[in-house]
Amino acid sequence: MIKICFVCHGNICRSPMAEFIFKAIVKRNGAESDFYIESRATHTDEIWNETGSRIYPPAQKIMSEKHIPFDYEKRAKLLKQNDYEHFDYFIGMDKENLRFMQRILKNDGKIHLLLDFAGGGNVSDPWYSGDFETAFSDIYRGCEALWKALQNE
Repeated sequence: MIKICFVCHGNICRSPMAEFIFKAIVKRNGAESDFYIESRATHTDEIWNETGSRIYPPAQKIMSEKHIPFDYEKRAKLLKQNDYEHFDYFIGMDKENLRFMQRILKNDGKIHLLLDFAGGGNVSDPWYSGDFETAFSDIYRGCEALWKALQNE
């Protein structure tokens, strides 16, 4: 089983979108039993007293519009050092996420940027830009490229 953890700053926009997009790709390819997929935050901005915020409503809206099923009860969860032992891949959305992932986890071949699988770049944070369409498109493109890369391993 391949265990993947998608990571962004607060775990309410980009990383949950990546989690559910990748789950949809895996399901479409009939490989659900071969994967375990979650997402995490590098910061506690959306986590109080061990309770995380739900997926940000505009992220829910774009996933609904694009017919990506997701769990409305999903809550932000913080990336912790002991997650390193539970996942094979940690996939960050931008270079800032990458730096914090490297501080939290061991800095080795398990840590990647999503768009490195699709030619490079960062998934811009729609929390600041408000551009959930572009973020969704970039994440979808990155998840498709990740799927293909994993099939070639």
